[in-house]
Amino acid sequence: MAFDLPHDWNEVLKEELAEPYLQQLKDFLQEERKQYTVYPAEEDLFSALHWTPYQDVKVLLLGQDPYHNEGQAHGLSFSVRPGVQLPPSLKNMFKELQEDIGCAPPNHGYLVPWAEQGVLMLNAVLTVRAHQPNSHKNKGWETFTDAIIRKVNEKSEPVVFVLWGNYAKKKKKWIDTKRHTVIESAHPSPLSAKRGFFGSRPFSAINEALRQAGHPEIEWQLPDKSALVELTGQ
Repeated sequence: MAFDLPHDWNEVLKEELAEPYLQQLKDFLQEERKQYTVYPAEEDLFSALHWTPYQDVKVLLLGQDPYHNEGQAHGLSFSVRPGVQLPPSLKNMFKELQEDIGCAPPNHGYLVPWAEQGVLMLNAVLTVRAHQPNSHKNKGWETFTDAIIRKVNEKSEPVVFVLWGNYAKKKKKWIDTKRHTVIESAHPSPLSAKRGFFGSRPFSAINEALRQAGHPEIEWQLPDKSALVELTGQ
């Protein structure tokens, strides 16, 4: 099993890819996939990096763990493919998106159109055993994704880092807050959304920060599912 990263990420993470812990992580994943169902599928492992090349990253939206039920995770934090029922956190994101900037709730949860505009939708842990949340934590992924966060922090132009929930907020230590914008709030999950996610207006705040940095704003309104056929083949 090789970690062949898409686009310019291979070059950006060249030194990290040579670190010994990654071989241990690969061995662990190989054994896990032999014994259990693991999400996302191997071909989707680095989808976040595929859809958002390093040079294009304007926003980093950090998730914790992939969705762990069948058909959900496809390598982008918070996103599901068209036709998959919306997970509760994503439903809450869409509620806040409507309240914040008036976007009509889409009839799907496929967030690739955001990724294509420069929103790196990264989970801190990139795999999970089916139906067992956090089952792949502390196996090496966090070290790898911390390296990604640090590399994004090194970009010369300002980036917007979006940290929802206490877990994500711990990653603030890797971010130069003098150069970059950090947007923090409670997590959109049902357990915490009413305690500070709802009403936090993150989407307009992201666009305001991008405007200030001279970047184009994100078009948050997702196209209708019927318009995604060419993009997904579904």
